[in-house]
Amino acid sequence: MASRSAHGAPVELEIGDRTVRISSPQRPYFPGLGITKLDLAYYYIAVGDGIVRALQQRPCMLHRFPDGVVDADGTMRTKVHQKRLPRGAPDWVPTVRLHFPRYNQTADELCVDELASVIWAVQMSTVEFHPWNSRSADTEMPDEWRIDLDPMPDAPFDRIRRVAGVAHEVLDELGAIGWPKTSGGNGMHIYVRIEPVHGFSDVRRAALAFAREVERRLPDDVTTTWWRKDRDPAAVFIDYNQNARDHTMASAYSVRGNPLATVSTPLEWSEIDAVDPRELTVRTVPERFARLGDLHAGIDDAVFDIAPLLDWADRDEARADS
Repeated sequence: MASRSAHGAPVELEIGDRTVRISSPQRPYFPGLGITKLDLAYYYIAVGDGIVRALQQRPCMLHRFPDGVVDADGTMRTKVHQKRLPRGAPDWVPTVRLHFPRYNQTADELCVDELASVIWAVQMSTVEFHPWNSRSADTEMPDEWRIDLDPMPDAPFDRIRRVAGVAHEVLDELGAIGWPKTSGGNGMHIYVRIEPVHGFSDVRRAALAFAREVERRLPDDVTTTWWRKDRDPAAVFIDYNQNARDHTMASAYSVRGNPLATVSTPLEWSEIDAVDPRELTVRTVPERFARLGDLHAGIDDAVFDIAPLLDWADRDEARADS
Protein backbone atom coordinates (compact mmCIF):
# COMPACT_ATOMS: atom_id res chain seq x y z
CA MET A 1 0.00 0.00 0.00
CA ALA A 2 1.33 3.44 -0.88
CA SER A 3 2.44 5.49 2.08
CA ARG A 4 0.58 8.72 2.84
CA SER A 5 2.54 11.94 3.27
CA ALA A 6 1.40 15.35 4.45
CA HIS A 7 0.56 16.02 0.80
CA GLY A 8 -1.49 12.91 0.10
CA ALA A 9 -0.90 9.35 -1.02
CA PRO A 10 0.81 8.86 -4.39
CA VAL A 11 -1.39 8.81 -7.48
CA GLU A 12 -0.71 6.70 -10.56
CA LEU A 13 -1.53 8.26 -13.92
CA GLU A 14 -1.91 6.22 -17.10
CA ILE A 15 -0.19 8.18 -19.88
CA GLY A 16 -0.42 6.24 -23.14
CA ASP A 17 1.29 2.92 -22.49
CA ARG A 18 3.13 4.25 -19.42
CA THR A 19 2.24 4.55 -15.77
CA VAL A 20 3.64 7.61 -14.02
CA ARG A 21 3.51 7.80 -10.24
CA ILE A 22 2.93 11.27 -8.77
CA SER A 23 4.10 11.49 -5.17
CA SER A 24 2.85 14.23 -2.82
CA PRO A 25 0.08 15.06 -5.33
CA GLN A 26 -1.53 17.67 -3.06
CA ARG A 27 1.67 19.65 -2.51
CA PRO A 28 0.67 23.27 -3.14
CA TYR A 29 2.60 24.75 -6.06
CA PHE A 30 0.59 27.97 -6.38
CA PRO A 31 -1.22 28.16 -3.01
CA GLY A 32 -3.01 31.43 -3.70
CA LEU A 33 -4.61 29.83 -6.76
CA GLY A 34 -5.22 26.40 -5.23
CA ILE A 35 -2.98 24.71 -7.79
CA THR A 36 -1.22 21.54 -6.63
CA LYS A 37 1.43 19.28 -8.10
CA LEU A 38 -1.32 16.97 -9.39
CA ASP A 39 -3.12 19.92 -10.97
CA LEU A 40 0.11 20.75 -12.80
CA ALA A 41 0.29 17.18 -14.15
CA TYR A 42 -3.35 17.39 -15.28
CA TYR A 43 -2.61 20.71 -16.99
CA TYR A 44 0.20 19.19 -19.05
CA ILE A 45 -2.01 16.21 -19.92
CA ALA A 46 -4.69 18.63 -21.15
CA VAL A 47 -2.24 20.33 -23.55
CA GLY A 48 -0.37 17.11 -24.28
CA ASP A 49 -0.18 17.32 -28.08
CA GLY A 50 1.04 20.92 -27.87
CA ILE A 51 3.73 20.47 -25.24
CA VAL A 52 5.08 17.33 -26.93
CA ARG A 53 5.24 19.13 -30.29
CA ALA A 54 7.09 22.04 -28.67
CA LEU A 55 9.65 19.75 -26.99
CA GLN A 56 9.83 16.93 -29.55
CA GLN A 57 13.37 15.51 -29.67
CA ARG A 58 14.91 18.72 -28.30
CA PRO A 59 17.46 18.80 -25.48
CA CYS A 60 15.53 20.34 -22.62
CA MET A 61 16.64 22.17 -19.50
CA LEU A 62 14.21 21.80 -16.60
CA HIS A 63 13.24 24.50 -14.13
CA ARG A 64 12.32 22.57 -11.01
CA PHE A 65 10.59 23.84 -7.86
CA PRO A 66 10.97 21.03 -5.29
CA ASP A 67 8.89 22.89 -2.66
CA GLY A 68 6.38 24.49 -5.00
CA VAL A 69 6.62 27.81 -6.81
CA VAL A 70 5.45 30.28 -4.16
CA ASP A 71 4.63 30.38 -0.44
CA ALA A 72 1.13 31.18 0.74
CA ASP A 73 2.17 34.83 1.06
CA GLY A 74 3.42 34.94 -2.55
CA THR A 75 7.14 34.69 -1.76
CA MET A 76 9.02 32.86 -4.50
CA ARG A 77 10.54 29.53 -3.49
CA THR A 78 13.84 28.05 -4.60
CA LYS A 79 14.17 27.21 -8.29
CA VAL A 80 16.64 24.62 -9.62
CA HIS A 81 17.97 25.01 -13.18
CA GLN A 82 18.67 21.42 -14.19
CA LYS A 83 20.49 20.43 -17.34
CA ARG A 84 21.14 16.81 -16.40
CA LEU A 85 18.23 14.40 -16.19
CA PRO A 86 17.26 13.99 -12.53
CA ARG A 87 18.25 10.71 -10.92
CA GLY A 88 15.80 7.86 -10.76
CA ALA A 89 14.43 8.18 -14.28
CA PRO A 90 12.75 5.09 -15.77
CA ASP A 91 14.67 3.53 -18.64
CA TRP A 92 12.03 4.73 -21.10
CA VAL A 93 12.73 8.42 -20.45
CA PRO A 94 14.93 9.52 -23.40
CA THR A 95 18.01 11.72 -23.18
CA VAL A 96 20.56 13.30 -25.50
CA ARG A 97 24.19 13.86 -24.55
CA LEU A 98 25.52 17.39 -24.93
CA HIS A 99 29.03 18.75 -24.63
CA PHE A 100 29.71 22.07 -22.92
CA PRO A 101 33.14 23.29 -24.10
CA ARG A 102 33.45 26.06 -21.52
CA TYR A 103 33.50 23.49 -18.72
CA ASN A 104 34.71 20.53 -20.80
CA GLN A 105 31.77 18.56 -19.44
CA THR A 106 28.88 16.58 -20.83
CA ALA A 107 25.29 16.35 -19.69
CA ASP A 108 22.51 13.95 -20.58
CA GLU A 109 19.44 16.16 -20.97
CA LEU A 110 15.81 15.17 -21.21
CA CYS A 111 14.75 14.76 -24.84
CA VAL A 112 10.97 14.35 -24.93
CA ASP A 113 9.40 11.98 -27.42
CA GLU A 114 6.08 11.29 -25.66
CA LEU A 115 3.80 12.87 -23.07
CA ALA A 116 4.76 10.40 -20.34
CA SER A 117 8.27 11.93 -20.27
CA VAL A 118 6.73 15.35 -19.61
CA ILE A 119 4.58 14.02 -16.78
CA TRP A 120 7.55 12.18 -15.28
CA ALA A 121 9.42 15.50 -15.27
CA VAL A 122 6.46 17.07 -13.42
CA GLN A 123 6.74 14.26 -10.87
CA MET A 124 10.34 15.41 -10.41
CA SER A 125 9.00 18.92 -9.57
CA THR A 126 9.50 20.45 -13.02
CA VAL A 127 7.30 23.45 -13.70
CA GLU A 128 9.03 25.06 -16.71
CA PHE A 129 10.44 23.37 -19.84
CA HIS A 130 13.22 25.20 -21.70
CA PRO A 131 14.21 23.35 -24.91
CA TRP A 132 17.10 24.02 -27.27
CA ASN A 133 16.34 25.29 -30.77
CA SER A 134 17.97 22.18 -32.25
CA ARG A 135 17.05 18.51 -32.14
CA SER A 136 18.75 15.30 -31.11
CA ALA A 137 19.52 14.25 -34.71
CA ASP A 138 22.13 17.04 -34.82
CA THR A 139 22.19 19.27 -31.78
CA GLU A 140 24.67 21.67 -33.45
CA MET A 141 22.29 22.59 -36.27
CA PRO A 142 19.29 24.66 -35.14
CA ASP A 143 15.97 24.15 -36.91
CA GLU A 144 14.24 27.00 -35.07
CA TRP A 145 14.89 30.73 -35.24
CA ARG A 146 13.56 32.51 -32.17
CA ILE A 147 12.52 36.16 -32.06
CA ASP A 148 12.38 37.26 -28.43
CA LEU A 149 10.60 40.57 -27.79
CA ASP A 150 11.95 41.42 -24.35
CA PRO A 151 10.53 44.59 -22.77
CA MET A 152 12.72 46.81 -20.67
CA PRO A 153 11.24 47.69 -17.24
CA ASP A 154 9.32 50.78 -18.39
CA ALA A 155 8.03 49.38 -21.68
CA PRO A 156 4.23 49.05 -21.79
CA PHE A 157 2.72 45.94 -23.36
CA ASP A 158 1.25 48.08 -26.14
CA ARG A 159 4.84 48.60 -27.29
CA ILE A 160 5.29 44.82 -27.48
CA ARG A 161 2.12 44.66 -29.60
CA ARG A 162 3.47 47.35 -31.96
CA VAL A 163 6.86 45.65 -32.35
CA ALA A 164 5.20 42.29 -32.97
CA GLY A 165 3.16 43.87 -35.75
CA VAL A 166 6.25 45.21 -37.52
CA ALA A 167 8.08 41.91 -37.00
CA HIS A 168 5.11 40.21 -38.70
CA GLU A 169 5.36 42.71 -41.56
CA VAL A 170 9.07 41.97 -42.10
CA LEU A 171 8.49 38.22 -41.92
CA ASP A 172 5.80 38.51 -44.58
CA GLU A 173 8.18 40.43 -46.82
CA LEU A 174 10.76 37.68 -46.38
CA GLY A 175 8.22 34.96 -47.12
CA ALA A 176 8.66 33.49 -43.65
CA ILE A 177 5.82 32.25 -41.46
CA GLY A 178 6.11 33.30 -37.83
CA TRP A 179 4.38 31.53 -34.97
CA PRO A 180 3.75 33.93 -32.07
CA LYS A 181 3.21 33.13 -28.41
CA THR A 182 3.18 34.97 -25.15
CA SER A 183 6.35 34.53 -23.13
CA GLY A 184 4.35 33.86 -19.98
CA GLY A 185 5.86 37.07 -18.64
CA ASN A 186 5.74 40.56 -20.07
CA GLY A 187 7.17 39.79 -23.50
CA MET A 188 6.39 37.82 -26.61
CA HIS A 189 8.15 35.16 -28.67
CA ILE A 190 7.89 34.43 -32.38
CA TYR A 191 9.26 31.15 -33.71
CA VAL A 192 10.20 30.40 -37.31
CA ARG A 193 11.05 26.90 -38.47
CA ILE A 194 14.27 26.87 -40.52
CA GLU A 195 16.34 24.34 -42.40
CA PRO A 196 18.90 22.73 -40.06
CA VAL A 197 21.85 23.54 -42.33
CA HIS A 198 23.46 26.43 -40.41
CA GLY A 199 25.28 26.47 -37.09
CA PHE A 200 24.32 28.57 -34.09
CA SER A 201 26.60 31.47 -35.02
CA ASP A 202 24.95 31.93 -38.42
CA VAL A 203 21.44 31.66 -36.99
CA ARG A 204 22.38 34.28 -34.39
CA ARG A 205 23.77 36.55 -37.15
CA ALA A 206 20.53 36.15 -39.09
CA ALA A 207 18.50 36.92 -35.96
CA LEU A 208 20.52 40.10 -35.34
CA ALA A 209 20.06 41.23 -38.96
CA PHE A 210 16.31 40.79 -38.61
CA ALA A 211 16.28 42.65 -35.28
CA ARG A 212 18.18 45.56 -36.82
CA GLU A 213 15.65 45.80 -39.65
CA VAL A 214 12.78 45.99 -37.16
CA GLU A 215 14.78 48.57 -35.21
CA ARG A 216 15.23 50.69 -38.35
CA ARG A 217 11.46 50.73 -38.82
CA LEU A 218 10.67 51.43 -35.17
CA PRO A 219 13.66 53.38 -33.85
CA ASP A 220 11.70 54.87 -30.95
CA ASP A 221 10.39 51.50 -29.75
CA VAL A 222 13.13 48.95 -30.43
CA THR A 223 16.71 48.49 -29.37
CA THR A 224 19.38 45.98 -30.32
CA THR A 225 21.93 47.55 -27.96
CA TRP A 226 23.71 44.70 -26.23
CA TRP A 227 24.57 46.21 -22.84
CA ARG A 228 21.49 46.56 -20.67
CA LYS A 229 22.78 49.73 -19.00
CA ASP A 230 22.90 51.44 -22.41
CA ARG A 231 19.31 50.64 -23.42
CA ASP A 232 16.34 52.97 -23.26
CA PRO A 233 14.40 51.71 -20.19
CA ALA A 234 11.12 51.98 -22.11
CA ALA A 235 12.30 50.15 -25.25
CA VAL A 236 11.74 46.60 -26.45
CA PHE A 237 14.99 44.67 -26.78
CA ILE A 238 14.91 42.08 -29.55
CA ASP A 239 17.12 39.48 -27.90
CA TYR A 240 18.88 37.86 -30.85
CA ASN A 241 21.27 36.11 -28.47
CA GLN A 242 18.51 33.64 -27.62
CA ASN A 243 19.68 31.89 -30.80
CA ALA A 244 23.17 31.25 -29.42
CA ARG A 245 24.20 27.75 -28.43
CA ASP A 246 22.82 26.56 -25.08
CA HIS A 247 20.45 29.53 -24.77
CA THR A 248 16.92 28.42 -24.09
CA MET A 249 13.47 29.93 -23.61
CA ALA A 250 10.27 28.56 -22.12
CA SER A 251 8.51 26.39 -24.68
CA ALA A 252 5.03 26.82 -26.01
CA TYR A 253 2.59 25.59 -23.33
CA SER A 254 5.23 25.75 -20.60
CA VAL A 255 3.89 26.98 -17.29
CA ARG A 256 5.94 29.83 -15.84
CA GLY A 257 7.19 29.89 -12.28
CA ASN A 258 5.43 33.05 -11.13
CA PRO A 259 2.58 33.73 -8.68
CA LEU A 260 -0.01 33.95 -11.49
CA ALA A 261 0.80 30.49 -12.96
CA THR A 262 0.85 32.00 -16.44
CA VAL A 263 1.50 29.89 -19.53
CA SER A 264 3.61 30.67 -22.59
CA THR A 265 0.67 30.44 -24.96
CA PRO A 266 0.50 30.25 -28.78
CA LEU A 267 -1.56 33.00 -30.38
CA GLU A 268 -3.19 33.87 -33.65
CA TRP A 269 -1.65 37.02 -35.10
CA SER A 270 -5.10 38.60 -34.95
CA GLU A 271 -5.21 38.16 -31.16
CA ILE A 272 -2.13 40.20 -30.36
CA ASP A 273 -3.85 43.58 -30.27
CA ALA A 274 -6.21 42.45 -27.51
CA VAL A 275 -4.49 39.65 -25.62
CA ASP A 276 -3.76 40.03 -21.90
CA PRO A 277 -0.97 37.54 -21.08
CA ARG A 278 -2.00 37.52 -17.41
CA GLU A 279 -5.24 35.79 -18.37
CA LEU A 280 -3.47 32.83 -20.00
CA THR A 281 -2.85 30.51 -17.08
CA VAL A 282 -2.89 26.91 -15.89
CA ARG A 283 -6.59 27.42 -15.17
CA THR A 284 -7.62 28.94 -18.53
CA VAL A 285 -5.34 27.48 -21.21
CA PRO A 286 -6.75 23.90 -21.14
CA GLU A 287 -10.21 25.14 -22.20
CA ARG A 288 -8.60 27.31 -24.88
CA PHE A 289 -6.57 24.35 -26.12
CA ALA A 290 -9.66 22.12 -26.25
CA ARG A 291 -11.47 24.79 -28.26
CA LEU A 292 -8.70 25.94 -30.64
CA GLY A 293 -6.26 23.04 -30.69
CA ASP A 294 -2.54 23.69 -30.97
CA LEU A 295 -2.10 26.95 -32.86
CA HIS A 296 1.50 25.91 -33.63
CA ALA A 297 0.44 22.59 -35.17
CA GLY A 298 1.61 23.58 -38.65
CA ILE A 299 5.03 24.88 -37.70
CA ASP A 300 7.00 21.91 -39.03
CA ASP A 301 5.46 22.37 -42.47
CA ALA A 302 6.56 26.00 -42.84
CA VAL A 303 10.34 25.84 -43.25
CA PHE A 304 12.23 29.04 -44.10
CA ASP A 305 15.68 29.45 -45.66
CA ILE A 306 17.62 32.12 -43.71
CA ALA A 307 19.91 32.93 -46.69
CA PRO A 308 18.33 36.41 -47.21
CA LEU A 309 18.95 37.26 -43.57
CA LEU A 310 22.58 36.19 -43.88
CA ASP A 311 22.86 38.57 -46.85
CA TRP A 312 21.45 41.31 -44.61
CA ALA A 313 24.01 40.38 -41.96
CA ASP A 314 26.85 40.63 -44.49
CA ARG A 315 25.57 44.06 -45.57
CA ASP A 316 25.28 45.34 -41.97
CA GLU A 317 28.74 44.05 -41.05
CA ALA A 318 30.26 45.66 -44.17
CA ARG A 319 28.67 49.00 -43.27
CA ALA A 320 29.97 48.75 -39.71
CA ASP A 321 33.50 48.11 -41.00
CA SER A 322 33.49 50.95 -43.53
